[in-house]
Parts: sequence; C-alpha cells; structure tokens
Amino acid sequence: MAIKKVSVYCSSSNQINPVYFEATKILGETLVKNGVSVVFGGGAIGLMGHLADTVIENKGEMIGIMPHFMKEAEMQHKGVEQFHFVEDMATRKKMFLEGVDALITLPGGCGTFEEFFEAITLKRLGIFTKPIIIVNINNYYKPMIELLNQSVDEKFMREIHREMWTIIEDPAEIITAIEESTPWSAGHFKQATMK
Repeated sequence: MAIKKVSVYCSSSNQINPVYFEATKILGETLVKNGVSVVFGGGAIGLMGHLADTVIENKGEMIGIMPHFMKEAEMQHKGVEQFHFVEDMATRKKMFLEGVDALITLPGGCGTFEEFFEAITLKRLGIFTKPIIIVNINNYYKPMIELLNQSVDEKFMREIHREMWTIIEDPAEIITAIEESTPWSAGHFKQATMK
C-alpha cells in the first residue's frame, strides 16, 4: 500500500522523560524519509511540537488541525505552514481521520487516550478502516494494552478485534508496521456486537 499521509496523536507536555522526545524524533525522520505527510494537533510544545520541529527541519510536510480557541491562546506551532482551524474538538477529531493512510499513537495524556479510543471504536464499527499503530515507547502503553486484551479475554470484544491495532516499540519500524497491518473493511461492522 502507498503511504502518503498519517495522523499522529501525542503529548503536549514538555515535562516528560527525554526518551519520548528521542523516539518522536526518530518517528518524524522516518516518516519524512519515506515521503509521508503528517497530520497532528498543531501544538508547539511537548511531543507535538517536537514532531513538528523534526518534520520541518527535514523538509517534510506538517499539517495542523486546531480549534479556534486554541489558536486564540496562541498554542499553535508557528513553523507549520498548513493549518486548519476548526470550530470544536469534535470537528478536529473527525478531520484527523479523513484522507489518512494510518493513525499513529505516541505516548500522551487524556486527550491522546480519548482520540485513540474513539478511533478504535470507529474501526470496530467499520467506519474507520486504516491501520492504527500504538508506539509503545518505554512500555508506556502496557496498562492500556493489558486493558484492551482483557476486554477480549472477557468477551467484551471478539478475538478478531485484537487485529484492530498494531503495537511497536521502535518508531523506526513504523512503515513496516503500517504495511503489515491486518486489512480492515466496513464489513467488519458485522462483527462489532457480541451476540
């Protein structure tokens, strides 16, 4: 599959372990090297800002999506040339999933969790069908992965739903992870319920 554009969910905190920044840089460099455009939340700090800095420094394409209230608070990355300013968070999340070839989740807080779980839900319903990659840096997402697996083990989701996401630890493996993800289609909606 041709990978042209991805969305990346990630943290807006500058106070986190440097290992997350190092991994984000590798991710950004790998995406640019492979000619992949990057859609993100538009922020100037944390992993969002570091990802944008990396992509821009390497002559890649960065696309920000941000609600107007965040722009008014001057939270946007000044170096990003392509910006979509939208009315609210719901519109922002919807646009994150439009026209992308994959969704990548780096470590983040409640906003990242919420965006990720909405995308997983839409994939289970066959509405979003692209690869979803969890970049489990420093084993950050271990509890979330255990929770997802427990939901399958205890029959809240089907066994096939484990195939909705792919987990990697090395961000340099992102292209391979996307390419080798289990194909998904709108027809998977038929398996959404647990009868």
